[in-house]
Amino acid sequence: MPPRLNILSIPRAIAFRPRAPVSVWRNERVIRISPSLSLCRNFADSKDPPAVDKSQNRDAQPLPHVSEEAAETAEIMGLEGPDIEQGTPVEEIVKGDKEAQDKLPKVIKDSIKSSAPKGSRSFSTSAFRPQDLELVEMEAPPPPPVMLGIKFGLPALPIPSDAHLKYRYDPVVKQVTNLLMRHGKLSIAQRNMSLILTHLRTSPPPTINPARPLIPGAPPPSHLPLNPILYLTLAIDSVAPLLRIRSQKGAAGGGVALQIPVPLGLRQRRRTAVEWILTAATKRKNRGSGKGGFAQRVAEELVAVVEGKSSVWERRNAIHKLGVAARANLNLRRR
Repeated sequence: MPPRLNILSIPRAIAFRPRAPVSVWRNERVIRISPSLSLCRNFADSKDPPAVDKSQNRDAQPLPHVSEEAAETAEIMGLEGPDIEQGTPVEEIVKGDKEAQDKLPKVIKDSIKSSAPKGSRSFSTSAFRPQDLELVEMEAPPPPPVMLGIKFGLPALPIPSDAHLKYRYDPVVKQVTNLLMRHGKLSIAQRNMSLILTHLRTSPPPTINPARPLIPGAPPPSHLPLNPILYLTLAIDSVAPLLRIRSQKGAAGGGVALQIPVPLGLRQRRRTAVEWILTAATKRKNRGSGKGGFAQRVAEELVAVVEGKSSVWERRNAIHKLGVAARANLNLRRR
C-alpha cells in the first residue's frame, strides 16, 4: 500500500518579498542669530570696558585726605585752598560749629579768642600719609663671628648633665612609658604613650570637681588639651600620695606590728599614682578592637582622674587618712 505522504512535495520554494523602504523626512529647524544682537549691551552702567586689574577701578582707589580734597575743590573753583604742607588749622575746622567749639580744650579756646595772626599753624592737623613718610634706616646688628668647620656653632659651656640623647623626652613621659612596657617591648609602650597623648589632646576640656581639686597652680581646664604633657603631669601629680604605710614588727613590743607612715619622693609618688591608674584602667570595658584599646582606656582613666570621677581618689584619701591616724607611732628623737 503506497504511503499517503508525498516526500517530493515537501521542499517548496518559499516566497520572500522584501518590505518597501519607507523614507521619513524630518524638518530640521535652524536658528540663526542676528549679528546685530551680539553687539547689543544690556544692563551696562558705564561705557568704559571693565579693567582687567580690579585695583585700577575707581571704586578701589582710597579716598583722599580732607585737606587734599579741599585743595582740589578750591583749585577747580579758582579759590585759594589750604596749604597741604602745613595742614589744616583746628580753628578753620571748627569754624561755625559752636557745639564743636564748646568741646575743645581750654588751650585751643584761648587761642581762638586771642585771634592769632594769619600764617600761624599752631594745633593743626597733619595731612601727610604714612606711605609718604620716609623710612628711617636702622643699623643691623653685626653678624656673629664665622668659625671654620662648625655649621651650627659651639654649645654653651659648661654642658648640663641632662643635655644628652637619652634625656630628649619629658621625665614624666619617660617614666610612664617605662611603666607601660611589658616583656621589654619598648616600641609598643612608646606607641601606647603616643596614643594616650593624642587622646588627651583631642578630648574636650574636662569639668573640674570642686570636692576633689587639682594641685595648686593648675591652668584652666580649657588650656589642658592644648598641652597633653601638662595634662598628663597634672593628672598624675594631683592623685599621687604623699606617703606610704610601712608595717614594722616588734615596734610596740611583744611582736605586735605598728603602722608607720613613711614620706615618698617625687618619682616614688608618681610611680604609685601611675600603678593605681593602670590598675583602674584594666578594669574598664574595652569599647573597640585593635591595638589601641588599652591606650584608650588609660587615657579615659586620666580624664576621669582630672574630673574627680576615678576610684583612685578614694585610695589616695584612704592612705592619707591612715597616715594621719598612725602618726602617733612615730618616735621622734628630742635634742
